[in-house]
Amino acid sequence: MGDRVLSDLFAPSRVAVVGATESEGSIGRAIVTNLRDDFDGETVPVNPNYDEVFGLDCYPDLASAPDVDLAVVVVPPHIAVDVVRGAGEAGIENVVVITAGFGETGSEGAARERELQEVAEEYDINLVGPNSLGVMSTPLGLNATFGPENALSGSMSFMSQSGAFITAVLDWANDEGLGFKDVVSLGNKAVLDETDFVRAWGNDPDTDVILAYLEGVEDGGEFISSAREATDDTPIVMVKSGRTDAGAQAVSSHTGTLAGSDRAYEAGLEQAGVLRVDNVQELFDFAQILAGQPLPEKDDVAIVTNAGGPGVMTTDAVGDSNLSLASFSEETLSALSDALPEEANIYNPIDTIGDANIDRFREAVDIALADENVGCAVVLSAPTAVLDYDELAEVIGELQTKHGKPVAAAMMGGERTEGAKEVLREDGIPNYFDPARAVRSLDALATFRDISGREYEEPTEFEVDEERAREILSRAKDRGDNRLGVEAMDLLSAYGIPTPEGSIAETPENAVSAAQDIEDEVVMKIVSPDILHKSDIGGVKVGVENEDVYDAYEDLVTRARNYQPDATILGVQVQEMVNLDSGTETIIGMNRDPQFGPLLLFGLGGIFVEIIEDTTFRVAPVSEREAGEMVNDIETAPLLRGARGRDPADVGSIVESIQRLSQLVTDFPAILELDVNPLVATPDGVQAIDIRLTVDTDEL
Repeated sequence: MGDRVLSDLFAPSRVAVVGATESEGSIGRAIVTNLRDDFDGETVPVNPNYDEVFGLDCYPDLASAPDVDLAVVVVPPHIAVDVVRGAGEAGIENVVVITAGFGETGSEGAARERELQEVAEEYDINLVGPNSLGVMSTPLGLNATFGPENALSGSMSFMSQSGAFITAVLDWANDEGLGFKDVVSLGNKAVLDETDFVRAWGNDPDTDVILAYLEGVEDGGEFISSAREATDDTPIVMVKSGRTDAGAQAVSSHTGTLAGSDRAYEAGLEQAGVLRVDNVQELFDFAQILAGQPLPEKDDVAIVTNAGGPGVMTTDAVGDSNLSLASFSEETLSALSDALPEEANIYNPIDTIGDANIDRFREAVDIALADENVGCAVVLSAPTAVLDYDELAEVIGELQTKHGKPVAAAMMGGERTEGAKEVLREDGIPNYFDPARAVRSLDALATFRDISGREYEEPTEFEVDEERAREILSRAKDRGDNRLGVEAMDLLSAYGIPTPEGSIAETPENAVSAAQDIEDEVVMKIVSPDILHKSDIGGVKVGVENEDVYDAYEDLVTRARNYQPDATILGVQVQEMVNLDSGTETIIGMNRDPQFGPLLLFGLGGIFVEIIEDTTFRVAPVSEREAGEMVNDIETAPLLRGARGRDPADVGSIVESIQRLSQLVTDFPAILELDVNPLVATPDGVQAIDIRLTVDTDEL
């Protein structure tokens, strides 16, 4: 999908409403009324049953209407597709389909939605919906929705998969005095989806923050790349609903079990540079400060308060965040000591005490913001008889402008804060009743500063034997089973991931000769796609001497047969022993997520995988930096770096193995899940000891 130009969607000069009517309580009436009330351009009703609607000339169809830039379609589902085709024939590039009764309603609706997609593709139409509340854009007073009120103007652009959510948010935002630039209800996302709007708003100089409420992402890879580009200078804050694993598919690998669909979102959104929030309050807490305040140069917060208790609450909130409490310089402490009464606390948090008037507050905030150790500030006050909140708001705004550092206000109280909030809003400073929200919002500013400064590298391309890999994967197809086990170890070798010397023997005689090629004692494992936990059934023998190999082979096969008479047994793997004492067992793996594609896992391996669950995830393909972050992210990373007198593992080899696995699963979309467990990391490198994978044989 190329970059779509959506400027005409949000800035049309003439809008047609197909299905316009004056009928009480109808959607067609609501949309015409909303447009007629506020829209700077021209509204064109289209309906063969009327000559005029609300005094506006009404046309029988789009072909006979004057040229329009945007058509809003509110007709029954069975004729909606024909209307969109008519729009395409009339050369209209932007269409919003309000009508429901498509993919959300079952197979007939789904077929109708596919038809809608085909028509949109044929005529290259930017289509919003179907099943959409509509679109808004405040610079032109465009309210092409059937919502009860228009948005106030502002610099946030907002998309939502739920139309009801938009009406609720606008109702609340209008009370709070919060404004938007563009608002779009995505509906069923038949054509335009979140990625298109991230691209459009990322390039829009009038959108300062992109807000999203999404239940799912259509194409994770596309979304990550467009969001990375947008977040160079435009923050994206998103509520992603559906956090639980109930929606995750049933899986059989360790990676799959640990991945769960929310893990993919968490990893994908983090890599995309999206600030993910848990609730609507945070969505707007973060949005307001990102739209109104500069980014902090340092993560050190100054707190200025007239109330001890809330000051301690604020300090606790700083402890819970990625920010830290600023340490004041000697000059600052001496200036505060001169400016404040003896009982005041001059250390951070500064307590100007309860009788602080406006001048004392002004001096304290001015001195704190002037300190070069301070990156941002929370100004916190409880209502007192000697303090006028409106005046304090003026002072905070002046001092924020003077010092150019971000400030969040926490003026606690009810009605008396209303006027002050207005004053602060003029200066782009949000006010929070709860000081912890002020701290979390400053934390979001600092996080976005780091995101906007990220440099994204391209993944390394390793020299690999793709043909050999394809041949090994095809064995699953030949066998009529979509699972592969240790018999696919060469898949890793083909992609340069080190494996111990070894082979699969189909008879005891073959096992003996394989063991003779490997000089020392060997490890022997039953090879069967039907037996996943080999060690549980005694299907693994370690340290087998050459003379015992024949008997060990027969014993392993007998045990497997007794355990599972119908299991397919491909033979026994004979493998050189890897010294586990000098190494740490790790796991690398992949599970293919329906939205984001290949989700890579790294963690502590061996028997610990399910007990400790110390794992980290990224969406492939990953760069060297991202692979390195995966290794550093796990809590047990110090084990790999040589904690407690252990020899440090060769971390570079682990990082390279993760990158090589990333290339393998990106090259072969047929691999659905894959575990290398354990990948033993020693001071001399890594060795992949065991592998299991599931393949979509239709994809090969």
